Amino acid sequence: SPPLLGLLPGRLSVFPLFFLALLLGFASLLWLQLSCSGEGPAPGGGQSRGSPRQPCPPQAPLLPAEDEPLWGPHRLALLVPFRERFEELLAFVPYMHRFLSRKRIRHHIFILNQVDHFRFNRASLINVGFLESGNDTDYIAMHDVDLLPLNEQLDYGFPEAGPFHVASPELHPLYHYKTYVGGILLLTKQHYEMCNGMSNRFWGWGREDDEFYRRIKGAGLQVRRPSGITTGYETFQHLHDPAWRKRDQKRIAAQKQEQFKVDREGGLNNVRYRIESQTALSVAGAPCTVLNILLDCDTSETPWCTFG
Repeated sequence: SPPLLGLLPGRLSVFPLFFLALLLGFASLLWLQLSCSGEGPAPGGGQSRGSPRQPCPPQAPLLPAEDEPLWGPHRLALLVPFRERFEELLAFVPYMHRFLSRKRIRHHIFILNQVDHFRFNRASLINVGFLESGNDTDYIAMHDVDLLPLNEQLDYGFPEAGPFHVASPELHPLYHYKTYVGGILLLTKQHYEMCNGMSNRFWGWGREDDEFYRRIKGAGLQVRRPSGITTGYETFQHLHDPAWRKRDQKRIAAQKQEQFKVDREGGLNNVRYRIESQTALSVAGAPCTVLNILLDCDTSETPWCTFG
């Protein structure tokens, strides 16, 4: 400013002026650090020396380390079918990592990214995720990327007694019929194999969960659901915007009739795919593995896998 310049010598070269600005900047940063950490005097004298202050900038609370004894012996494979929904993914991965870590559930998040040119096949992606999830996980969560649990009382623990439907009809914000098992479903790997996984015949959106409910019943398993949750339809945050992101609900040729049938032969035993690549990522400090998956389709069996 002109008053400040009047205090400087009349013939000050560029280099000393630059050095003076650098020195002032360093002093400002040092003062900011001391005032935030509590090691220096409080600005304005409103706080006594040495009293606790908030860190600068505020730090996120530390998550419990997995080597703590309170962590359970089981490890969850969180299987997330995915295609081109990156906004939801950026919110989902760090949120779920912190949610499960607070509950001390060992977990590995698998993003099952369909990169072929066929219609989206959620069930086949879950089959692939199951097969590729490795031997260090012993149960799975079939988990939609646009559904975030808001209630800390929700149980993501090992479902030893049978399939556990976290997003039950009494809690899911959209789907309320009694045979619904979509959104978030936990199964041990043994129980998923007893069902032969999910049918690979469902291309496009919907109905694969209804067929899987029949598989669960056919395997002699009983679906369990949360109890004592009082938050109702506010239990989850649903990130999907139907006006902006349209679902592929088209029914082509015989697909209208086939979608209500039970596939008694296909599943884990005949899913056809190739892993194009596998990448370990960290999203806002939360680890996950992205599997780029190329599904294959026999158009003589399911001609509705393409729009052509």
